[in-house]
Amino acid sequence: MTSNLAAYPDTEAELRVQLAACYRLVAHFGMDDLIYNHISARVPGPEHHFLINPYGLLFSEVTASSLVKIDLDGRKVDSTPEYSDAEVNQAGFVIHSAIHAGRPDALCVLHTHSDAGTAIAAMPNGLAPLSQFAMRYQGHTAFHDYEGVALETGERERLVRDLGAHNTLVLRNHGILTVGRTIPEAFILMYYFEKAAKVQLLAQGGLAPGESLVYPQPEVSALAARQFTEFAGDIRPPGTREWPAFLRMLERTQPDYRL
Repeated sequence: MTSNLAAYPDTEAELRVQLAACYRLVAHFGMDDLIYNHISARVPGPEHHFLINPYGLLFSEVTASSLVKIDLDGRKVDSTPEYSDAEVNQAGFVIHSAIHAGRPDALCVLHTHSDAGTAIAAMPNGLAPLSQFAMRYQGHTAFHDYEGVALETGERERLVRDLGAHNTLVLRNHGILTVGRTIPEAFILMYYFEKAAKVQLLAQGGLAPGESLVYPQPEVSALAARQFTEFAGDIRPPGTREWPAFLRMLERTQPDYRL
């Protein structure tokens, strides 16, 4: 069993627990959307199966045993008896199967319709370098134009094309998508995107007549972006440090995520 709580799990059982924790964290921080949105994680092994939430559960209800295992064609591979009749959201399948198939390093894919993130998705340039939170995304964010509700499998190729090598994708007029080599990495990228988006909206809305926002010099923004991505030689994926603290919080407040 993996000893590092923030590493990618070695077993499906451990992966289920970690992914369920991620669902609870998204709900805890107010980034969920009723029974919609999805977080998926690739199951260890050669089959390219992945776990995703059953359609109909709130993120705050997701547990390790409720997650459904499907293949890249959307066929259900396995589920617990309680969820043997569970459906998978078609839009979730389209988006997540595309990224898992097209980006072998994207072991976790996280998609939200969070309030601030979706507002930023309607802005021409997405996040502006208005806060340190936003700096890590400068030059590291991709954009995908809205094509309607993601129900058509033909959109998968364009999703992968637009994401490219980036780990954050702004879905125009829709929401935000992050990917990670680990579940904590995908989560922390989403968490700080939402935080940066909120700061931007507050700053823009708080200007007095005649005032303008303060931007750092472009070279400073570029430096900060490099510092976030290179981070003084720390090769651990983002989210590694924070994850154990998140789990301690869940253990205190909602330990049933493990069930």
